[in-house]
Amino acid sequence: MRNEKMLKALGNCINHCNYCADACLDEDNVKMMKDCIRTDKVCAEVCSTLNQVLATDYKNVDGLVKYCIEVCNACADECGQHEHDHCQECAKACRECVKACEAYLA
Repeated sequence: MRNEKMLKALGNCINHCNYCADACLDEDNVKMMKDCIRTDKVCAEVCSTLNQVLATDYKNVDGLVKYCIEVCNACADECGQHEHDHCQECAKACRECVKACEAYLA
């Protein structure tokens, strides 16, 4: 199945973004983490939406895939700025999702 790798990467990204946002709330300086939390939430939503659309037989998804790449890159950049393990793991999952999205569009 063409979408199998993509669906796995999206699911992994959604899980890491949700976990990271929640873990950020437990950090000492939550105010410093607000952009990370916000980006995590948006990234999880965009990946979830793409995941749901790919589960249908709808063909016109390239624009959404490109937007997913944009949001995942932004999330990876934001999370990558923080030393917390949950942020670093989230950044990694976002970068893997970008690779899967780019492969999908190729």
